[in-house]
Amino acid sequence: MRFSEAWLREWVNPPVDTQQLADQLSMAGLEVDAVAPAAPAFCGVTIGLVQEIVPHPDAAKLRICTVEVGGAAPLQIICGAANVAAGMRVPVATIGAVLPNDFKIKKAKLRGVESFGMICSVVELGLAETSNGIWELPADAPVGADVRQWLTLDDHCIEVDLTPDRGDCLSVAGLAREVAVINRVALTAPAIAPVTPTNADQLAVQLAAPAACPRYACRVLRNLDPTATTPIWMQERLRRSGLRSISPVVDVTNYVLLELGQPLHGFDLAKLNGGIAVRLAQDGETLALLNGDTVTLRPDTLVIADANHAVALAGIMGGAATAVSADTRDILLESAFFAPLAISGKARSYGLHTDSSHRFERGVDPQLQVRAIERATQLLLDIVGGEAGPVVVVTAEEHLPQPPVLHLREARIAQILGLALPAATSVEVLERLGMTLETVADGWLVTPPSARFDLVHEVDLIADIGRIHGYDQIPVSHASAATVTTAPSEAGFELERARLALVDRGFHEVITYSFISPELQALIEPEAQPLRLANPISAELSVMRSSLWAGLLHTARYNQTRQSERVRIFESGLRFRHDAAGQLQQPLGLAGLVSGSALPEQWGVTARAVDFYDLKADVEAVLALTGAAGQFRFVAGEHPALHPGQTARIERDGLPVGMMGMVHPALAARLDLKGDVFVFELDVAPLALGILPRYAPISRFPSIRRDLAIALDRTISHDAVVNCVRAGADETLREVMVFDVYTGQNVDSSRKSLALGLILQSYSQTLTDDFIEGAVGQIVNRLASELGARLRD
Repeated sequence: MRFSEAWLREWVNPPVDTQQLADQLSMAGLEVDAVAPAAPAFCGVTIGLVQEIVPHPDAAKLRICTVEVGGAAPLQIICGAANVAAGMRVPVATIGAVLPNDFKIKKAKLRGVESFGMICSVVELGLAETSNGIWELPADAPVGADVRQWLTLDDHCIEVDLTPDRGDCLSVAGLAREVAVINRVALTAPAIAPVTPTNADQLAVQLAAPAACPRYACRVLRNLDPTATTPIWMQERLRRSGLRSISPVVDVTNYVLLELGQPLHGFDLAKLNGGIAVRLAQDGETLALLNGDTVTLRPDTLVIADANHAVALAGIMGGAATAVSADTRDILLESAFFAPLAISGKARSYGLHTDSSHRFERGVDPQLQVRAIERATQLLLDIVGGEAGPVVVVTAEEHLPQPPVLHLREARIAQILGLALPAATSVEVLERLGMTLETVADGWLVTPPSARFDLVHEVDLIADIGRIHGYDQIPVSHASAATVTTAPSEAGFELERARLALVDRGFHEVITYSFISPELQALIEPEAQPLRLANPISAELSVMRSSLWAGLLHTARYNQTRQSERVRIFESGLRFRHDAAGQLQQPLGLAGLVSGSALPEQWGVTARAVDFYDLKADVEAVLALTGAAGQFRFVAGEHPALHPGQTARIERDGLPVGMMGMVHPALAARLDLKGDVFVFELDVAPLALGILPRYAPISRFPSIRRDLAIALDRTISHDAVVNCVRAGADETLREVMVFDVYTGQNVDSSRKSLALGLILQSYSQTLTDDFIEGAVGQIVNRLASELGARLRD
């Protein structure tokens, strides 16, 4: 909210300067975003009266004006504005004046005629972006007075960024109340007396949706002067609050909105048919709005209607059909309380956001409606005249919000704030904030004012006491408590170390949303029942992820569309899954994705695309951090999001700990991913148990290597071969490696050739050729008997 400091100081004038005032508001939880001058710097501009105008002898568009500025003699000024006329009061920059942007006024000669100043527009004074000529000042503007002093332009516009719970401060009255309490000074509100009706006209009001609108007030005003204009003091206050002047009726409703925080609306009475009904819209009903849009209404939308059709979106915007125009003489002035839940989200759903909806969504004081309509009536009668009818108020008391009675314990204040305040201080703060207190044994029963929708718990009252007392006045103290320091498990798996390991291998860590679209969730894990959000940010982010792959795939596509072809990313975070009993679980996971080239482009290595085994090596490096790399197996598996021929289930001692593989081509195509994309995902919990490293001496005896080339069925896995070799060997076998795989000429199409490297070594003796031949023979026999393998010729 943006407001004029001078306007605020009419309500409350603490002995602090502008910056101190802004700091006080920020420290009280009403963050000040900006403080700006109400007008740019200029000087030497006075109010002048145009006495006479004659044409310029040598320029058709220029005129010679004789302007009285309160001096000894009138000034001759050349003016080219089309709207200048004799009898007008105008701002005049005299010789020596300095306008915004350091524009200095000097004596000039235009087409041979001297000019001793300049008649100004609002643009030239820096008070508006556009104008239709020179600025015509009111007829009562004092000739010769300094424009800056007359309009009190040495003012500041303060903009506060209020949190949604502080709707009570969306007005000068609300902010003034806060400033008065902070500085312990008096609050001087304008006197608002009931206006005595001078006609008996009134409209019947029906509350057809009392839960959404439990209070509606209105008043008929007749015989308004359509030629009247908004006084300049009100125009200026609206401008400094970020609103432009439109017409007296609209300006007054906006003024009261800013002053008291109560939105109002004026209908052209002649365009209404019958009484007023506050009801829910009919399905498919249409309404042309003031902004020129026509909306099709939904049945959950609250509207103001006459006997024939809807005339306004309740709490949001009026309709064009009943709008006040330049010819309007009779109006119906409306002031209502709409329940926040009835208005919340409705404006946004129709692509709208107004000052009115902004306030009703956060909560407007349900006791303010009659006071606001009396204030607006008073102002309108002063500006446009007319006759006021009685105020019609229809209330559904059972649906009006009732302030809760909160039990505030004195001991709890000290416990929460860490500061023992005198009871009198707490009472003073709460009473100054408009609360009523009843003393009880351990504290008080506190009833908040009707405007404070944010006070619902005891801690809310304590927060108010703390911020008004001043958080900066609470002494810093260090808590004293028994603490126990525990060392991390020496054999434990550390996620942080795993993240660093992936970074070392060229990965980049990403952080993505925990909520994703239902469509993407269904593509990745169609059988999972996702956790749906009750109030999602958008339909595209309405379910909680059950896999980290969703965010990684989205990030990969984002990078590829920006010409980043080589992607290596990972993420750690929670997944949200239901177990067999239907209970929500939030297991911690670690996932990664690779695509593009295996290595950055360089001259020393032939370029190739990343493949399954590149990612497998990265996963093995992470699993090795457990110290138990040998306990993990990669077993052929299936997953709906992965290619059926390039999917592995990662197991530890037979139990699954993760999946990896190539993203299914159909899914990659749906997501517009280019090339082969490989992913992995690990459950962190099963990795937690590691193995401590153990010392093993180095043998003093030489190792021997024997290579075998065997042919066996293509379906037999590497793990099966290695396990069979180890089962057939004795303790001298140190290492088994596969260093070549061959399928092709001289090998049956149903079989493959593996080249195995066997490292044998003893701790007690040098191995002889006979011993080695016997050990290798046992291995070959075991391979033949269990796997049907044979040595290649």
